[in-house]
Amino acid sequence: MIILEKTIREKTEETERKFLSEYASLSSASLGRDTPEDECFIRTCYQRDRDRIIHSSAFRRLKHKTQVFLAPQSDYYRTRLTHTLEVAQIARTIARALRLNEDLSEAASLGHDLGHTPFGHAGEKALNDLTDAGFRHNEQSVRVVEKLEKQGKGLNLTKEVRNAILCHSGKDKAFTLEGRVLRYADKIAYINHDIDDAVAAGIMGEEDIPLSLRQLLGFRKTQRINTLVSDIITNSSKDICMSSECEKAFYELRSFMFRNVYESDVCRAEDEKAYYIVERLYKYYLENINKMPDTYVKIANEENSQRAVCDYIAGMSDTFALREYNRLFIPKFAEF
Repeated sequence: MIILEKTIREKTEETERKFLSEYASLSSASLGRDTPEDECFIRTCYQRDRDRIIHSSAFRRLKHKTQVFLAPQSDYYRTRLTHTLEVAQIARTIARALRLNEDLSEAASLGHDLGHTPFGHAGEKALNDLTDAGFRHNEQSVRVVEKLEKQGKGLNLTKEVRNAILCHSGKDKAFTLEGRVLRYADKIAYINHDIDDAVAAGIMGEEDIPLSLRQLLGFRKTQRINTLVSDIITNSSKDICMSSECEKAFYELRSFMFRNVYESDVCRAEDEKAYYIVERLYKYYLENINKMPDTYVKIANEENSQRAVCDYIAGMSDTFALREYNRLFIPKFAEF
């Protein structure tokens, strides 16, 4: 009788079954992909999803997309890429502590913002206002991995990863605990690094945060992250949740950030400029469909023109959008 040696993937899956929580999503029990594929002998399905996302063109473009401060020239400020990496780190920490599937949380974290527009939420608001069907970056992230990557073939990710990406924002909860971890990790990351960036930009100081919130959550970024992550780990089991005390403080801190940073005169003025750029690009390409790359002309013919223009603009980096705007609308002066 010949006993076949187990593959590395099969050994990893066996380890998951032994050591992960009963509430974890096992790689071997995945709902699979829309298009079935042969299994990798080294990586689990979620590890493959992670690698496909990292090697995607949409992931690379995140390094030149705004987090809060538009087209930052300083290396200090976060971009959409560094935000994504911070989310993935927090999600992995929580998932590991709860004995959930760390690979699933990491893959979803790395892919959650692939559909974000140039200029952050200002760009998202512009497309949402201009398009009949509306525009939401979480839905666009799923569209990126399902259709837009690999010349229209998509990445063929597992259902668990796509659901976690979709549900990282909005009213619906992910059907896996790993996806629900992502939702909290995203919030913890953006609130804390946005405070950090706002302090560096001179918009606010740490001392401006209400004392009661600093006393509960922490006086520095690292303390706040540790408090929130530890609270989730302590209070989660069959579901992912914070204590009522920490959750209340977190949303008070979020409200503080909206009043003092996101809706400040400094950010609002720049957002209005970004909105205008996206609006001009949208209207131009809607009237000049054939000026877009062939991939998007095909989408316009197969679906509709608004959908194609949204796909094209949402995929732009800040720098590319600015370059396109200058090319299309700013006169070139002759050099003598």
